[in-house]
Amino acid sequence: MIDRDLSGQVAIAGAATAGIGWDTDKTAAELMAEATHAALADAGVSIAAVDAIFAVTPYHWMPSVTLADALGVRPRYSDSTNLGGASVVAHVGHAVRAIATGAASTAVIAYASTQRSDAGRLVTKAEVLPFEQPYGALFPISGYAMVAQRHMHEFGTTRKQLAQVAVAASQWASLNPEALRRDPLTTEGVIASTAVSDPLRKLDCCLVTNGGGAIVLTAADRASRRPVDILGAGESHSHGYASSMRSYTRTDAVESSRSAYAMAGVGPGDIDVVQIYDAFTISVILGLEDTGFCAKGEGGPFVERGIGPRGRLAVNTSGGGLRYCHPGMFGIFLLVEAVRQLRGEAGDRQVTGARHALVHGYGGIFAGNATAILRRR
Repeated sequence: MIDRDLSGQVAIAGAATAGIGWDTDKTAAELMAEATHAALADAGVSIAAVDAIFAVTPYHWMPSVTLADALGVRPRYSDSTNLGGASVVAHVGHAVRAIATGAASTAVIAYASTQRSDAGRLVTKAEVLPFEQPYGALFPISGYAMVAQRHMHEFGTTRKQLAQVAVAASQWASLNPEALRRDPLTTEGVIASTAVSDPLRKLDCCLVTNGGGAIVLTAADRASRRPVDILGAGESHSHGYASSMRSYTRTDAVESSRSAYAMAGVGPGDIDVVQIYDAFTISVILGLEDTGFCAKGEGGPFVERGIGPRGRLAVNTSGGGLRYCHPGMFGIFLLVEAVRQLRGEAGDRQVTGARHALVHGYGGIFAGNATAILRRR
């Protein structure tokens, strides 16, 4: 069975978020369970039908086992693969294969974090290689800053173009009642915000919040409530740390998206809505290039031509990690927003006639890459 044979066999039947905010008295496991129950209700599926658990969170060393305990489920398929922020997007491909081959029938993919309430205590020096530590790099911001510097050097990308990614995110967030930062931004305001790791400023960086999300997947012919078909999925990773990056201007989104497009039988020109992990503004510029929406080096000018409401391409329509929320790993929220757009449930930010969506997750410093292509039924 080749990947093309799996296209459209599995659908996302339900999607939900939980606990998005600045404060919480719940644990990450409780938020994952809450989001899962809400996604099951959205799908019209009983908890008893769930026989596969996919989960990731920095709070537990066996997240899928932890979530199964919280739900009272004894799954026959379990996966806690961790590719950082790319994890849950990678889980989509894993779940498709599990369901299509009969290893499972109904899967839950979930994530949650209480990073804001925990004041970032999970980020430790253990996440930075010993020979990187003496240079004082901020993890992970300085790695992304080096990528931004190199992109600016090689291709003439400007601070204004980076800032316009954040401005577009603020425009989408202003239309999203769930977004935690709905106030407008200007390019001048982003550039003038506090320097964090040159050339990145505070407003080039994602929020730090709490929150969780979940999606429910099942065979396409069993999904009865507004299903969203999974046409393609791909994943790849090229390195672990900034010092071992093979390139500072090309990511393995090239490989993961190529696999997803081939499986789906569509290309960038077919995509109506794009959700790219935007922990930092440079992530969107590289993501648009490496998933095929523009040539290498043209991401800055592409952003200038418009990725906000009424722009040439709808990108990060929730407001993204920059303005909507960002509880540590943003991948699940990319998927939830894509589902809402394809179902026509996005309210004032709805992209008219959206039929195909591309979701791309990054993990670490452009280390893990996973792409999924979804279609409105």
